[in-house]
Amino acid sequence: MRFVALGDSLTEGVGDRADGGWRGWAALLAGSLGEQPARFTNLARSGAQTHDVLEAQLPVALGLGPDLVSVVVGVNDTLRRSFDIHAVAGRLDRVYAACTAQGAVLLTACLPDPGGVMGLPGALARPLARRQSAVNAVVHALSDRYGAVHLHAGEGDWVTDRAMWSVDRMHPGERGHRQLAVRFHALLVERGLEAGPAPSPDPQSAAPAPGASLWWMATAGTGWVARRCTDLLPQLLVLAVDELRHRARGTSIRLDLRASASVSAALAALPAWEQRLPAGEQRPGTSQGVVAACRECVRG
Repeated sequence: MRFVALGDSLTEGVGDRADGGWRGWAALLAGSLGEQPARFTNLARSGAQTHDVLEAQLPVALGLGPDLVSVVVGVNDTLRRSFDIHAVAGRLDRVYAACTAQGAVLLTACLPDPGGVMGLPGALARPLARRQSAVNAVVHALSDRYGAVHLHAGEGDWVTDRAMWSVDRMHPGERGHRQLAVRFHALLVERGLEAGPAPSPDPQSAAPAPGASLWWMATAGTGWVARRCTDLLPQLLVLAVDELRHRARGTSIRLDLRASASVSAALAALPAWEQRLPAGEQRPGTSQGVVAACRECVRG
């Protein structure tokens, strides 16, 4: 089996160091896709956004003729002041369509909001959570549209379990990456796709020592925050002020409704399903499934 992974640092494997480099959930899964390990190519790169996947990673992936393609991306889009859910939806739709049109099985996932994972104050975390919720709603809807094997990883015990995360508190550690690999493997088996023994959920390396996160923030972390502040922080502060104002007036629901309406408009603007399907093929999902997926992720 040929397995190609697309995405950002999560799929690149950041947080799960092995053999002097990053390994990650996708590499762990690749070793459990049959009696023999899959032919695995990881095209994911740290910092990648949806446009990077569409323009740089996808053409290489299609050239490899994959049987299985994972596309897990979108968090970095939410961390930019240029965030546009319409653009994100359009890019993901094109990526999913290209992969499935070539006959590949598609793996997707919704993800936790970065502000909550990093422990940002509520007024700063909620705007980021709303953005990630919008991305997740789009991923849910398009996963249904293209019959993807979809992992609900946006919430649950693993998000709040500190043992699942690396010292940077932004990427899973080895235990977290193994959790993702195990859950993806279970979904593939449930779908009836060929798979070997499940990856081990037990880490081989020790968990980060107490205080490791503080040391990381004092060294590498300060540079990461500074780079993000240059782009996002001014806008995030404006969003936080707007959040506090609505909360004081008891009108926070308006922000949720606005986000929900943006997701609906973004999905409605996508090309009709029939324009995406190769001639003679039938749609695996339903319009009702798309609506249900949106309602599941975008609350309010």
